[in-house]
Amino acid sequence: MSAFEAGEPEEEQRPRKRAPWGVIALVLLTGLALIRNGSGEFDEGPPQPASAAAADTRSGAAITVGTAAPLPFAVPDRVLIPAINVDAPMIPVGLDADGWVDAPPPEDPNLAGWFSGAVTPGEKGTAVVVGHVDNQQGPAVFYGLGALNKGQRVEILRRDGKTAVFEIYGIEVFAKNSFPGERVYASKGSPELRVITCGGGFSPQEGYAGNVVVFARLVEVR
Repeated sequence: MSAFEAGEPEEEQRPRKRAPWGVIALVLLTGLALIRNGSGEFDEGPPQPASAAAADTRSGAAITVGTAAPLPFAVPDRVLIPAINVDAPMIPVGLDADGWVDAPPPEDPNLAGWFSGAVTPGEKGTAVVVGHVDNQQGPAVFYGLGALNKGQRVEILRRDGKTAVFEIYGIEVFAKNSFPGERVYASKGSPELRVITCGGGFSPQEGYAGNVVVFARLVEVR
């Protein structure tokens, strides 16, 4: 079943029901890790986050930038990450027949997906954007994700004409067998964004061992 109701204008469509993050945390991780979109054929693998880039999620930790007011629902069109030259269209992705989050088609290296079972980027809550790190031909849209630094920005162009600008406050890689779903996906009470791709070690048998996760919060609307 589609996550959207047929017959409504696309700008007004939204998920009928959102799955609990405790469930999505597992299926999203599994869907990306087991899709085996990594070729493993390059001399140098994708960059991995430095330990200093980890998000400070301690209770009461200082927030150095103010958050912008939440936006209403609107379908996102493109994701831009200037620091790593990402400028890619987005498509909605949901859960497949096995209960995993569908990744965008691996044949198109410059394509990202926004998870339609969560809020859209800019709404109050945690929005999720996913994409491949590579495919059989070479690097894909989020190959450079692990090279990002705190303070850099992710921009989401929306179909309501607004651009939601998120500032990165953490980049980490998590093993698929110990993925901290609540920490990654739980709502912080403000508009947040997670950008996720495969990461960690790679083997031809198991694919990538984990996921690179970018933590960001809404700081500006243009």
